[in-house]
Amino acid sequence: MKKLILRIGIGIVVLVALAGLAVHFFLDSAIRKGVETIGPRLAKVEVKLDSASLSILSGAGKIRGLVVGNPERFRTRCAIQVGSASLAVQPGSIFSEKVIIRSVNVQGPEITLEASLHGSNLRKILENLSASSGADRQPAAKGDKPGKKLQVDEFIIAGGRVHVSFVGLAGKTADLPLPDIHLKDLGTGPEGITAAELANKVLTAVLDKSIEASTGAVADLGRQAAELTKNIGNSAADAAGKATKGIGGLFKKSQ
Repeated sequence: MKKLILRIGIGIVVLVALAGLAVHFFLDSAIRKGVETIGPRLAKVEVKLDSASLSILSGAGKIRGLVVGNPERFRTRCAIQVGSASLAVQPGSIFSEKVIIRSVNVQGPEITLEASLHGSNLRKILENLSASSGADRQPAAKGDKPGKKLQVDEFIIAGGRVHVSFVGLAGKTADLPLPDIHLKDLGTGPEGITAAELANKVLTAVLDKSIEASTGAVADLGRQAAELTKNIGNSAADAAGKATKGIGGLFKKSQ
């Protein structure tokens, strides 16, 4: 009898372990699929994620290899690259209607701020997210499940770089440090925050800090471009000089 009970006990432990592994792998693949499916729908650009992991017991998670592409008409390879980011989720909320994320920590992201006559790539993505935010707050269509709401207590972006690419400055670019970003208490109300609204708030902060870091550098690049082009002709030098004027407005313009 004791052997039978022992075997049953071992069998239950094995089944629980297998079930835990199954849920673990399901969650990991679901997160990656969700990012690569929902991301493009919200931002209207390609979004790729190499891997994701999340423990249902501790709530600790990590994402690796996040790449956010550029809208049409922009030439740089992508807008945002994140090597890895860690997060801490309240375990009991993972399967609830509102997922409570205690912290998100993004270290060393690579941001590309590209500006041209069409505006800036980040501003265009932000406008797409703003449109998606409004749509997400509309009542779900019949038969559709409402999207999960989120609460993010702390969102940190640190050690990032901004790569500035400005069409019209004789192909010159700048590589600058991104000022750290620290957002708190996002979606703490009963309604929470949608994925589109969260992305909107984070990207707004990234865009503001990128412009803050870039404006002076782009003015310097404009002066260098004017110097490089003055021997070609006055029209080329004038074009490079004009490119530096109203730089903040161009970064904010999307159409």
